[in-house]
Amino acid sequence: MKKVGVAILGLGVVGGGTYKMLTEHRELYQKTQGIDLVVENVLERNRERALSLGVPENKIAANIAEICSNPDVDIVVEVMGGVEPAKSFVLSALNAGKSVVTSNKELFCKYSHELEKAARKNNCGLFYEATCVGGVPVIRALLDNLQGNNVLSIMGIINGTTNYILTKMTDDGASYAEVLKEAQRLGYAEANPTADVEGYDATYKLSILSSLAFHTKIPYTKIHREGITQITPADIQYGKQLGYVLKLLAIGKNSEDGIEVRVHPTYIKNTHPLASVKDSYNAVYITGDCVEDVMLYGRGAGAMPTASAVVGDIIYCATHPSFRYSTFKNTEEADPATKFVDNFKSAYYIRLDAHDKAGVLAKVSSIFSRHNISVAQMIQEDEGETEGHVPLVFITHQTKEKSVMKAVDDINATSDIAEVVSVIRVVS
Repeated sequence: MKKVGVAILGLGVVGGGTYKMLTEHRELYQKTQGIDLVVENVLERNRERALSLGVPENKIAANIAEICSNPDVDIVVEVMGGVEPAKSFVLSALNAGKSVVTSNKELFCKYSHELEKAARKNNCGLFYEATCVGGVPVIRALLDNLQGNNVLSIMGIINGTTNYILTKMTDDGASYAEVLKEAQRLGYAEANPTADVEGYDATYKLSILSSLAFHTKIPYTKIHREGITQITPADIQYGKQLGYVLKLLAIGKNSEDGIEVRVHPTYIKNTHPLASVKDSYNAVYITGDCVEDVMLYGRGAGAMPTASAVVGDIIYCATHPSFRYSTFKNTEEADPATKFVDNFKSAYYIRLDAHDKAGVLAKVSSIFSRHNISVAQMIQEDEGETEGHVPLVFITHQTKEKSVMKAVDDINATSDIAEVVSVIRVVS
C-alpha cells in the first residue's frame, strides 16, 4: 500500500479538523482509497494545543525548514491564513519538491501566479478546493465535471458571516449592529469583521472561481465590491413587500460584451433557489451552455466542512500523480485581451426620502426618464420617520449601472425634492 506523508502548517480551526480527519479516518482511506495517509509533522506555535489534539511530541516541527527537509513528507497542508508567513512557507515547501494543499483564499487569490510558477518548476501539485465555499466542492466541479461547458455565469452566496447576519435581520427584524454583535458572540463573525462584512472575503473567492469558470485571470482588483454595513431593517422589509430576499451575492458573467464580476448586496426573487439559503450556509449557482443550471449547497465554513475539502485535496493529490495547472496564463494582472464590463446592466431598488409636497414624484420620474430608467414596481408610503417627508421605493427595469448612478446624483442635487437613502441591485 502506498504511504503518503503529510505535514500540517497551523492547528487552528481548520488545521485541527484536518488532523482529526486524517488520524480518525486513516483506516477508511486505506480501505477505500488504497493509500496510507500519515501525519509526519505539524507546525504550530502553541505547542500545548498540538499536544492536546494528540500530536506526538516528536512530530511537532520547530520550523518550516525541518518539514521541507523531511523525506517522509510528501504533501504540505497550509491552513494558517493571512499572507505572511504562509506565502514564504508554501514557496519553501514547493521549492523543496513537496506538493501543497491550501485553504488560504487571500494568499491564493493574490499570489497564485507565484505559487503555480514554483509548483510547475518543481513538478509539484497545488490544490486549493478549501479556499472557496468550505465543504462545497465547487472548484472540483469546475475543474473536473463542468469543463465541457462554456460557463456563462456563476452566482453565489459565498460568505457565511454575511449570510447569517442578513438572515437574522430578515427573520427577526433586528438591526445590522445588533445581529453583528450576536454573530461575534456566537463565533460566526471575527472581532474585526471587516473582511466579511465589507465583501473582501467574497471578492477573493470570486476572483478564484471566476478565473476557473471563464479560463482567464480575474484579479480581485477588477471586481466591483460593496459590503452590507449600510443595510437597514427598512430595506429588508420593503424588499419583502416587493417579493425579494436580500443576500450578499458574488456574481460573475461571461458574454460577448466581456466579463463582469461584482460582489454586493442584492435582492433576489423569493422563488429563486438561492433565496432559501439561510444562516451560515453557502451556495453557488452555475449556468453552463450545455448543462444549464447547477446549484451546489452546503456548509461554507467551519472546522470539519473545510477540513473535508482539505482532505479531499490530499487524497486527490495522493492518487493522481500527474498534476494539472491553470487553463489560462496565470499572471498577476489580467490578460490584456480580456475585456471587462464595468457599466453592467441590472434592475435596481432605489429608496428615497422625499419631501411631502405636490410634484415630487413627477420630478423624480422626469430624472429617471432623462437617464432612460423605467420603473417596474413602486411603493409610496403615507408618512415617513421625519415629519414632512415620505418614503418612495422603486424597482426599476434592467438598466445600465452608470445611468442609475447619474440619476442618483441628479436626485441628490435637488435637495428640495428628495434624498436617495438606498440603492441595491436586483436579480429577478
